[in-house]
Amino acid sequence: MPLTAIIGWSGLFIHNLAELPGQSLLSPESFIPLLVTALLVAGWFTPIRHAATLAMLGWGLLHFFGGGLISVLPLPFLPFLPEQTLSHYLFHAVYALAQLPLVFSTVGWLRQSS
Repeated sequence: MPLTAIIGWSGLFIHNLAELPGQSLLSPESFIPLLVTALLVAGWFTPIRHAATLAMLGWGLLHFFGGGLISVLPLPFLPFLPEQTLSHYLFHAVYALAQLPLVFSTVGWLRQSS
């Protein structure tokens, strides 16, 4: 489970490095999600493992749908106009696909533990 959470965050980080100017590990757009991921992974090693797993599933789904899919579309409710280029789409595909190991592993763990 921890490895799949790191894979998911890595997809976000790769996207941020490629698409957002001046990004680094310490940029808020990357560092804050890293902290959240680290807290969720830490929770997985405690008695609240079930709740942490549910939270990791929600985190993965949020990033898959929100970051990987919805934020690439030019929707009127978004506070920005996303770039409509092949490169942009490819980095969002990497971002979204990197969330799938976390989503599938959390669903599998939750099914197995119940």
